[in-house]
Amino acid sequence: MFRTVRDLLANSVAGEPAAIRGWVRTARHSKNVSFLKVNDGSCMADLQVVASPDLSDYAEAVLPLATGCAVAIEGVLATSPGKDQSVEIQASRVELVGGVGPDYPLQKKRHSFEFLRTIAHLRPRTNTLGAVFRVRNAASRAIHEFFQERDFLLLHSPIITASDAEGAGDLFRVTTLDPLAPPRSEAGEPDASADFFGRPTYLTVSGQLEAEIAAMAMSRVYTFGPTFRAENSNTSRHLAEFWMVEPEVAFCDLSELSVLVEEFLKYVLQRILDRCSEDLAFFNQRIDDTVLSSLQHVIETPFERITYSEAVSLLEESGENFEFPVSWGADLQSEHERWLTEKRIQRPVVVTDYPREIKAFYMYANDDERTVAALDVLVPRIGEIVGGSQREHRLDVLKKRIAEAGLPEEEYWWYLDLRRYGSVPHAGFGLGFERLVQYVTGMANIRDVIPFPRVPGSADF
Repeated sequence: MFRTVRDLLANSVAGEPAAIRGWVRTARHSKNVSFLKVNDGSCMADLQVVASPDLSDYAEAVLPLATGCAVAIEGVLATSPGKDQSVEIQASRVELVGGVGPDYPLQKKRHSFEFLRTIAHLRPRTNTLGAVFRVRNAASRAIHEFFQERDFLLLHSPIITASDAEGAGDLFRVTTLDPLAPPRSEAGEPDASADFFGRPTYLTVSGQLEAEIAAMAMSRVYTFGPTFRAENSNTSRHLAEFWMVEPEVAFCDLSELSVLVEEFLKYVLQRILDRCSEDLAFFNQRIDDTVLSSLQHVIETPFERITYSEAVSLLEESGENFEFPVSWGADLQSEHERWLTEKRIQRPVVVTDYPREIKAFYMYANDDERTVAALDVLVPRIGEIVGGSQREHRLDVLKKRIAEAGLPEEEYWWYLDLRRYGSVPHAGFGLGFERLVQYVTGMANIRDVIPFPRVPGSADF
């Protein structure tokens, strides 16, 4: 029976039979023996295979092996003289499953991440991207475990929607109409009523509004799915397609939400540390030597809580020459957030009560009529990692906020109905999943923490 390399290295002793399948990382052939390093993606480590010329198919199956070849190997485990692993396989059978040509682009050398993005179909075979995807898997698993253990219901929110959740624009249009010759109205405008859904529709930017629907019946829900922004941004922090985690909780205010998000982050980061210690050690050594210390700091340190106004005062009194000026009413920039967490407060920070003018219409309006019950969670090394709010559950106030935002009230009729029928205080937050993986791994570019990055001008693979 074939086993994973991870399982063999962790749970085997010399003398046992063993069989693996994977890809050759390196192959060294000499007159008397061949040494193969085989990896199957289950862990960072390779398993060494020793093949003797005495094998009946040595010339046909072993000597042609080179980096990238796919193999199936059977043999017996033996104590390894190497320092990196306890056992190796003494091969009794080697099958060349899939060979490679001389132009195989992944050789045993360091490749730039920019180059690897051009061969995204092969880059998971590299140490770095393999480790990224294992961390990504562990993070996803931990997120589901956290919410399922607390009786949250997973909601599959729609990908196609007629709603711009935040009124921010930058949407991808979904249409079946001929772009060169669309049906037109009597006024000569493209006739959206002739489209597939009978109206303009888009790829979703958030599952939050639908999560609010479910929370008003199920109390605790969360969504975890793809979201889309048609923002023409080529920065290292933006994608056109990315994944969002969005819990929504009924009978919950901002204070209770801040407790939930702190528990959530600590839980998820600890599970990743527990399950990906080898991969995180690699990132700490090769990518960013603060990865492990910053993760431990977030897990072990109680989060500080300050208001936006207090944050602005601290920044104004800092004497720092920030690139972006600090003033009440302006959004905090990454440099401000990092100064707060790394220099001034030196711990994760929950900043609350932001100016209403810079936040979305659905956030609960505070009594001061200047701020809303919103929060951002800031952590060392990147700044904001989570954003959330208490939602506006008062019908009259919400209608006023929609009007202030210049949004058509009729488009939110069902959202307003939630405030007409059994409305309760409720709150939720959003976590950009790729931002989390980027933080955990220390990777500089968000395009390198998602299998197939979608950015302006690129939708390959």
